[in-house]
Amino acid sequence: MYKTKEIAALVGVHPNTVRIYEDWRYISSVPRGENGYRIYSDVHLFQLKVARVAFRCEIVQGLIREKARAIVEASGREDFAQALEYAQAYLSHLEKEYYRALEAIELSEQWMGGLESASIQTYTRKEAAQALDLSSEVIRNWERNGLLTVPRLSNGSRSYTAKEIKRLKIIRTLRAAHYSMSAILRLMNKAEIIRTTDLNIRKVLETPENHEDIISVTDRLTISLEQATESAKELIVLLREKLHLEI
Repeated sequence: MYKTKEIAALVGVHPNTVRIYEDWRYISSVPRGENGYRIYSDVHLFQLKVARVAFRCEIVQGLIREKARAIVEASGREDFAQALEYAQAYLSHLEKEYYRALEAIELSEQWMGGLESASIQTYTRKEAAQALDLSSEVIRNWERNGLLTVPRLSNGSRSYTAKEIKRLKIIRTLRAAHYSMSAILRLMNKAEIIRTTDLNIRKVLETPENHEDIISVTDRLTISLEQATESAKELIVLLREKLHLEI
């Protein structure tokens, strides 16, 4: 049995964080002693460890944060089997995003080096959205913000070629990493001017012009995804041990 200060110290958080996690149901309801003080158990300690690991990484935002929160909430309900299932899906999602990040970097280097695909296949906006797991409205918004210009056919409809698909993949990954529209537009504009593989992509993205905000540390996409992936693997180990499953 643990007091609030004791269990907080064991997981390295402030006692108020422990109380907040109880309010948010990240841990089970905590019984009170006759003196009114909370009495924590080993189950609460485990749940706090799950929450700490799940929220450790800086990139835990947006959809990624939602997936991490689902793990913590299932753990808070003591549904550790469900938490494990969510953790495994979380790891799969992170690995997919990491692959997309690496692909975007490679495509950026090819694009800025002047290398274009020889493919002549074209797509409608709807087809492009489906191929990239995006919505048509998202692509339309990127076009409105000047992130890409799509050629039109003689009948006036847009025709997305391999060139536009490549650019959309780059934009998708950078937006998923919470780069601002202005940061991405800066990269696109400089790439049009400097067609060379000598251009340092990360430096361009992380060096805003004087009138722009400093880009958040969460923009360190690949590093953050690697950290999140390690956390996901640690969660899986914790939960499998809790359920007495073979690792």
